[in-house]
Amino acid sequence: MDIFPRRGVDMSAIGLVGLLLLVGLGAIGLVFLVLEVQYRYRVGNRFEITPGTWDLDLDNPSHYQLVGSIDLINRTQRREIMVPELTADVTLLSKDSLAEVTTQVQVAPRHYDAPARPDGYWFAYIVKQKPTRAEITVDISGPDLSALQSAWVRVHAITYGPGGRVPKQRHIIVPLKFPAVEESQRWRPTPNADVLPIRTHLLTHLDSPVEVIKRYVLPHAQPGDVVTLGETPVALMQGRFRHPTEIRPGWVATRICYFFLPTSSLATACGMQSLVDIVGPWRVLGAFILGALAKKFLGKPGMFYQWAGEQARLIDDVTGTLPPYDQFIVLGPDQPQQVVDQIQQETGLAAAIVDVNDLKAVKILAVTPGVSSAFLEQALVTNPAGNADEQTPIVLIRPTT
Repeated sequence: MDIFPRRGVDMSAIGLVGLLLLVGLGAIGLVFLVLEVQYRYRVGNRFEITPGTWDLDLDNPSHYQLVGSIDLINRTQRREIMVPELTADVTLLSKDSLAEVTTQVQVAPRHYDAPARPDGYWFAYIVKQKPTRAEITVDISGPDLSALQSAWVRVHAITYGPGGRVPKQRHIIVPLKFPAVEESQRWRPTPNADVLPIRTHLLTHLDSPVEVIKRYVLPHAQPGDVVTLGETPVALMQGRFRHPTEIRPGWVATRICYFFLPTSSLATACGMQSLVDIVGPWRVLGAFILGALAKKFLGKPGMFYQWAGEQARLIDDVTGTLPPYDQFIVLGPDQPQQVVDQIQQETGLAAAIVDVNDLKAVKILAVTPGVSSAFLEQALVTNPAGNADEQTPIVLIRPTT
């Protein structure tokens, strides 16, 4: 006989409470998942600084003035971006000492709805969906500025918006020395053609391939010639270069870059991330795994570069090209076939974009119809453009057979 009576336990009530708890936890988890997905796929600060247009006054050998008009664009949908700070600085590159050369940089707002302050202060400005503009003036003074090669202008902006306080940068390379067309006169014989390396100014994203060809090549060209451009100069003219400070290496890039040879442009986290940003992390990871399996079990090295896409072979990491681009990661050119077709259409010259090195490797990225790849390879195998600071990114080929 029980002294204390037992109370019945309502199992159905406990089950209902448990079910409600699970549903509640699931709902909370779903809310957090939705918020996380929205956060990851919503770009909180898509603010862009364009390289703009630049007027160069280089007539006075003791004083140069560079005036650039850049656009500030807010591409963040349905959000305003504030710009409380905008500054600029410049680095000069020269063939001579810069000990007696001085520079002064001024930044002035050119807003459509607000005048600049007379004291030069950059006041915080809200960039809505309509772009605004800023003017950068660089004054360079010295006894003799004729040895200056280029000016590396860095524009620094602090933006403020949904992503918090986010720094933004734009690197602008401005050429300061322009060789005369007559400087390119040294034709070189090859078994099937004569080749002429053509000297240009330091090509930048302020240039276009067609205009460069018209300026430096057409005075030397005749019907039947073929003009070839290096893949890196074309990419630079397209603005396809990134400073490592602008790159945020992710999980894939930081893990697999260690498996590449130290001399590879993909052996650094930022170099690999540049490829990830182009083709996506899943393709890079898949190409890495399948490439490793193909090398281990099938004896086929190099499959990663085939499966990861053309850009995997074309990326040049830091130190891969001449100053000041030695500070940047340079991607491969975009739509090279379209570039050579446009050159032929506007200049009448057959054209090709090539990747040539001192190891006698010639890779043709794009070529206009009717030009033999074997002909180009034989003419370029000795790398007449050079891999150092010759600054001859264009080679004119004249068939002799």
